[in-house]
This record gives sequence, structure tokens and C-alpha cells, in this order.
Amino acid sequence: MRALDTIANSIKVGYVHPTVVLNTLIEVENEGGLNAVRHIERHLDNGLAALRQRQHPHSALAEKWLGAARAYLVTQAERKHAV
Repeated sequence: MRALDTIANSIKVGYVHPTVVLNTLIEVENEGGLNAVRHIERHLDNGLAALRQRQHPHSALAEKWLGAARAYLVTQAERKHAV
């Protein structure tokens, strides 16, 4: 999944532009629906624990990715209920 590569690379370098985050999540949803976004969320949640355990210097960025994925899921769920 290309999105996982984008996420991993941004965590590696320690920076990501907010537009890249949103575009990545939209791309994931377009390719596989909200279940694919949930998969990314679970992957980030598990990965964040490992990064914290190893005291990775960019674990805060991984946490921001996780928060963005969760916010995206909540927003999409609310939007679908409003329709």
C-alpha cells in the first residue's frame, strides 16, 4: 500500500505537510473505502506503541498521523449520517 510508504517516510524524516496527510487519507479511502482507513489506523496504533517503546525521536509525528486517521474516520461517519 503506497499510503503506508508515505506515512513511514514522513515519520522517518520527521515532517509531513498537513495537505499530504489529508490527501493520503483520501487516497486510501478512494482505493479501499473506510475499511482501508481503519486498517491504516490499526497499523498506526500498533506502530506507535513500538516507536514509543524504542523511544523513536519522531513518535509524536506518528501520533499525529494516528489522530488524523481517527479524525478522518469520525468526520466521514458523521457525513454519512447527515446524508
